Amino acid sequence: MNPLTEVVIEDQRWQALSLETLAEIACHAALEISGVNPKDFEVSIMGCDDTRIADLNAEFRGKPTPTNVLSWPAFDLSAGKVGGLPAKPKACHPAESIGDIAIAFDTCQREAAEKNINVNHHVTHLVLHGCLHLLGYDHENDTDATLMEDLEVKALAKLGIADPY
Repeated sequence: MNPLTEVVIEDQRWQALSLETLAEIACHAALEISGVNPKDFEVSIMGCDDTRIADLNAEFRGKPTPTNVLSWPAFDLSAGKVGGLPAKPKACHPAESIGDIAIAFDTCQREAAEKNINVNHHVTHLVLHGCLHLLGYDHENDTDATLMEDLEVKALAKLGIADPY
């Protein structure tokens, strides 16, 4: 069986956190909680630093500051209405990419320290969050944010990770 994730490490500090393992677990949980078979899809993940993610944030969102995680869906699966469920991606064999995620080491470390939480749990949450964005979930309004956060909490609980909210 092929892995669900393909991880590119730009910042070697990610090696100590085993980003490859955390990403695989998080993406598998996100797809499963969304009712999507993880065997049918792939996710590309880049482990970078704050400088790189600030450049990406500026280029794609017009915000030239670091952020914890960014995602680029391969398909528009969004519901199209507030509170609606996103469309399910169509299964492909061989597996097809549902998109890309970038995650910043510095911001993740800083946020985990500020919240006094396990950094591996925080990274798992952020990758799961990014993967849900790839699946069409968002948090642009309170209704959609609640829907997305509820899925995150349920998926993380199955992994033994406390509610981050």
